[in-house]
Amino acid sequence: MSSYLIDSSVYIFRYYFALPPNWHSRSGYSTEAVYGFTNFLLDLLARKPRHIACAFDESLGSCFRNTLYPDYKCSRALPDEALAFQLVACREMAEVLGIASFSSACYEADDLLATLTRKLRNHAPVIVSRDKDLGQLMARGASSLWDFAADRHMDSTALEQKFGVRPAQMADYLALVGDTSDDIPGVPGVGSKTAAALLAVFDDIEALLEQSERVASLPIRGAKGIAQRLVEHADQLRLAKRLTSLVENIPLGVKVADLYPQPVDLHLAKALAEEFGIGGLAGKMERTLKRAEGEFI
Repeated sequence: MSSYLIDSSVYIFRYYFALPPNWHSRSGYSTEAVYGFTNFLLDLLARKPRHIACAFDESLGSCFRNTLYPDYKCSRALPDEALAFQLVACREMAEVLGIASFSSACYEADDLLATLTRKLRNHAPVIVSRDKDLGQLMARGASSLWDFAADRHMDSTALEQKFGVRPAQMADYLALVGDTSDDIPGVPGVGSKTAAALLAVFDDIEALLEQSERVASLPIRGAKGIAQRLVEHADQLRLAKRLTSLVENIPLGVKVADLYPQPVDLHLAKALAEEFGIGGLAGKMERTLKRAEGEFI
């Protein structure tokens, strides 16, 4: 039995943009993302997970990283009213299906997943996401990243083959190359291959900066210029590392037992599905929420 920690926003946005607006709530909002996300959760529950939890993003613009760096994720627009409705509805459906759900105005979903990974580190949870930032969780107890839509698993060996760094170095790697999706600048002239080459010699950014004079003699193209730019951008690089590193000690007040699939009120779940215009999933709900050892509805 696997343990699943779900990066909810990745899948909500996927269904929001991929599915046609064929479903509508009684209040008039389209609910294609709610349909897709609920169907996805039912597929995961059908696998009878030992533990399962969803992390939701509610910190755009209010995250502690915005205090450290005001331009963090500055290119991302806040959800409009229609999308905001679906984001809330997706969380309501997750909760009514007995799945522990977490969000924070200060921390991002990635930090919540890091904290939950620490909680479940003895159970080697699978991180259900395609976000490379979460690769660092494989150094903290996660077994793999699972891109559900593509059914593609990435363990620590696959991550190292793809990026050239260990999971524990992903935050350093991202700080060096930058992360355009989060508006984090990298060191000019340092791309993915150069970052991997540097981190093959130096374990992390602090070691790299402490011994930056060694960089000029490395067999890397433009090594002398890179060494100079590392010194020039040292403060930026240290800040970037703080932005790309995930927090794993958020006081969620959650016990491992809280992350078991919880008993479900099937009538309430069906009623909420009808409210959101996805009542067509009622049959799948009933079939999924029955287990061989008895019902938990």
